[in-house]
Amino acid sequence: MTDPRRITAFLLLCLACVMPVQGEDRITVGSKNFNEGYLLGEIVAQMLELEGFAVERKFGLGGTLVCYEALVNGAIDVYVEYTGTLAEAILKLEGPAPDLDGLNAAVSDKGLQVLDSLGFNNTYALAMRKDTAEAEGISRISDLANHPELKLAFSLEFLNREDGWPGLAETYNLAAKPAGIEHGLAYQALVEGSIDITDAYSTDGELARYSLAVLDDDRGYFPRYLAVPFVRADFPAGAGEAIARLAGRIDDDRMQELNRMTTIDGRSFAEVASGFLRAEGLGNTEVEDRLVSSILGNTITHLKLTAIALALGCLAGLPLGIIVFRNRPVANLTVYLAGLLQTVPSIALLALMIPVFGIGVKPAIVALFLYSLLPILRNTVTALITIDPVLKRVAEAIGLTRREQLRHVLLPMALPNILAGVRTAAVISIGTATLAAFIGAGGLGEPIVTGLALNDTGLILQGALPAAGLAILVELLFELLERLLVKPHMLKGQI
Repeated sequence: MTDPRRITAFLLLCLACVMPVQGEDRITVGSKNFNEGYLLGEIVAQMLELEGFAVERKFGLGGTLVCYEALVNGAIDVYVEYTGTLAEAILKLEGPAPDLDGLNAAVSDKGLQVLDSLGFNNTYALAMRKDTAEAEGISRISDLANHPELKLAFSLEFLNREDGWPGLAETYNLAAKPAGIEHGLAYQALVEGSIDITDAYSTDGELARYSLAVLDDDRGYFPRYLAVPFVRADFPAGAGEAIARLAGRIDDDRMQELNRMTTIDGRSFAEVASGFLRAEGLGNTEVEDRLVSSILGNTITHLKLTAIALALGCLAGLPLGIIVFRNRPVANLTVYLAGLLQTVPSIALLALMIPVFGIGVKPAIVALFLYSLLPILRNTVTALITIDPVLKRVAEAIGLTRREQLRHVLLPMALPNILAGVRTAAVISIGTATLAAFIGAGGLGEPIVTGLALNDTGLILQGALPAAGLAILVELLFELLERLLVKPHMLKGQI
């Protein structure tokens, strides 16, 4: 079993077994990674399904620009955007925000189209506890200039968007240095007193739940953020007509109520979306309790992502390590370059994959493959280099060729350390693959990301516990594989 050709054949067989199979053509509906984004995405998806379209959901994508790039690249076909966000953060238009005709003129050359508004304006706002606001005499955003001692924490997107904190601080002459926080966790931090002020969406259900004070935008900084379906120009006409039936049906109060049903009442996005469509007379959809099937599906997807990336890592890292180990300078340089990949933060590497591979499975696999290279390559090189020189000279003295030395002496002796590198890469990939949900690859990161958006510990555990179970299972499988492949006397003394 230590024959490199047999190992390569085994890895290729594993890779073929887990490669994704192309399915039927579907309309892919995306969403941003906050509560309202999930809900609107589900409403659009169910509306399309009522009209007989096959729908694939890619919800919880990592922010505005990820969704936009996914739409441009054809990885998704539709998601709900906001006019202010489109004008300010995506198109970076100067002057007054254009109407829908103006927005369509601006995106037409990109093969995109903006449909009629769903009806509500979900503008940005700053929120704080009412008791704090009353005690400090704060009712307007301009009042914050006199209270630099307050602790501000904003969502990471708001912190970096031009229509977010940078422009707001300049408009109101605010010198505070806010921290970053996940939007779904900010309200709990606000209520507990960990922070004093955070950014909010005017239709968030938590505003009413916690009786928060919304500060008056007295200098009119925030533009209107009308919710609009954002689609590709080649979007099927019938699908566009189906979504157009949603136009104008949701006002500000209705959207806040729908959000409240998910964040406060604990109802699922599918259930709330189905109830809305039924109440509007648009049709009835069946909502099933898919907890077990959802966990199983996410686990299988997670396993595929990890297995494909690991197989590719072995196919690249093992031969490369075998080729370069005899030349110490080249080996050191190769390991160093592989190590540089580990210095790139996981979410950043995933984002860098989007312009080349779009969103979904491909960029996730490429990123996981790059992360798996270092432990596989380093352990292979180190294991082969550190074999007792006396044994190497004996192998030469008895007349073995380099290939025979590698096959009969070096690889069998290096195998325990090589397997340790593959095992490390597997565990790293399982953990890192949870971030793939931010680019629509699915897996066990999906319930974790959704749980963060809703501050729902149960949802987070639906992803975290199976991921931990997979890591333990991989450890046990590699323990068994090591006992099958490695000679018993070579395992003595190992931990």
